[in-house]
Amino acid sequence: MSQVLTKSPKHCAKKGLNIDHKHYKKLIYAFSTFFLSILSLIFLVWVILHPSKPHFSLKEVNINQLNISAPHNLVNSSIQLTLLSNNPNKKVGIYYENLQVYASYKGQQISVDTSLPPFYQEHQETNFLSADLVGNGMPVGPSLGYEVGRDKIAGKLVMSLKVSGRIRWKVGTWVSGQNRFDVNCVATMDFGSPVESSSPSTKQGTQCSTIV
Repeated sequence: MSQVLTKSPKHCAKKGLNIDHKHYKKLIYAFSTFFLSILSLIFLVWVILHPSKPHFSLKEVNINQLNISAPHNLVNSSIQLTLLSNNPNKKVGIYYENLQVYASYKGQQISVDTSLPPFYQEHQETNFLSADLVGNGMPVGPSLGYEVGRDKIAGKLVMSLKVSGRIRWKVGTWVSGQNRFDVNCVATMDFGSPVESSSPSTKQGTQCSTIV
């Protein structure tokens, strides 16, 4: 008599589970391989192109008002600023977003944060950025009034202009994630004569430091 071997339902279910598990592992492996290939390609493009950070320089700064009211030590300021922004890269574009500008004097902020509109900068393109910086009744340290008076007598005033925001690199159709950047520009301005009626200004192309 011949013997007929049959598999139990439990055995078949176990075999089916093993097949599904193998297919799942293959899908995970294929997806991981594809994802790593994309990351490797992006990294390779990044290494080959190696984008340089943007360059900023001061075109013109005019101080229309800078007064410290006593005894409450409140500053009133009005400053006009023009910056040059340059993208030195030959194959990488730059998106600028969330741009904020303010003025600082003797380490103290003397204007409110002023927003600049976002923009895209082509390869090796230069753009003008203009802003009107204003501070109305901003509290400052008690020594700032003395510092302003001393600089007026000396005939020179040194001020920092700060820019911060986010940039994204663009290579072909690929756009990177956001990267924070900070710009610090130092403007040295001469006072005319008489001191009381002069308006400090500079039109020198002062280079700024940029951190990305």
